[in-house]
Amino acid sequence: MFEHLIGRSPVFKSLLQSTRLVAGIDVTVLIVGETGTGKELVARALWQNSRRSQQKFVTLNCAALPESLAESELFGHKRGAFTGAHESRVGLFEEADGGTLFLDEVDSLSLKAQAKLLRFLESGEIQPVGERSTRTVNVRVIAASNGNLSARVQSGEFRRDLFYRLEVVPLQMPPLRERPGDIPLLVRHFIQTFTKPAGTPPIRISDRCMAHLESYRWPGNVRQLRNLCQRLCVMHAGKVVEVRDLPPELFELQAPSVPVQELFANGVIGMDQLEVKLIQQALSNSGDNRTLAARALGISRDKLLYRMRKYGLR
Repeated sequence: MFEHLIGRSPVFKSLLQSTRLVAGIDVTVLIVGETGTGKELVARALWQNSRRSQQKFVTLNCAALPESLAESELFGHKRGAFTGAHESRVGLFEEADGGTLFLDEVDSLSLKAQAKLLRFLESGEIQPVGERSTRTVNVRVIAASNGNLSARVQSGEFRRDLFYRLEVVPLQMPPLRERPGDIPLLVRHFIQTFTKPAGTPPIRISDRCMAHLESYRWPGNVRQLRNLCQRLCVMHAGKVVEVRDLPPELFELQAPSVPVQELFANGVIGMDQLEVKLIQQALSNSGDNRTLAARALGISRDKLLYRMRKYGLR
């Protein structure tokens, strides 16, 4: 069941192939990638295609957990183990016994919690807070991080031995900007997702609008694209979506790709030439919509028209 992993680009097909290979093998997996690239989708695909698919899939966002509660949440606690522990509690490891535990943003765990996680990965044993005895559970761990774990190991913020235990099989999630050819596939999928269950007429994306979506850098990755598609399906049901219908944040200027030598004239920066490049890029990004281009540049439409006349731009 990999139907939710959508893409045909070489970099994504490579990821999909690795995911298929490792799904049925009961090993620890570390998924690394930027926020919004779909790490939890891959984790769920690993679980759904494993021998543990009939057992629980338990998730924890480690970054959302206060440090003081991390150990109790993961490993449970005994009644009276700390202030407020009025009754014993089963942790997520015991809850996931026989199944899979997905630890998102695992690098947010405290060093103490990391030590107990390492102990489980090495022995299969957990020790609830306040108890002297250990318990054995059978859980497959899938971890994820949106940061550079190697750098955190070097800085001492993440245990080196735990890093090696988690990275038995590493999976690297490509950012959306590295797979622009997958954007039309994802857009069609999201449009169907948001319109079919609701029975609303689907939108259609114009060719120029789709070209703009493919050229955008997508700092929020697939999650950002999904949210955009949902907004467009609500606001433009049954209509053709044009470039002018896109939100302003999709017209933020990126650094112009200008050779350094072109920015200098007689040893000084050619500001006029740089301004021309910025205007040209803003017009290109907005599909020649001058109002949107002016908004992206942070100036009024009249000022943009004046500068276009000044530089002979049409």
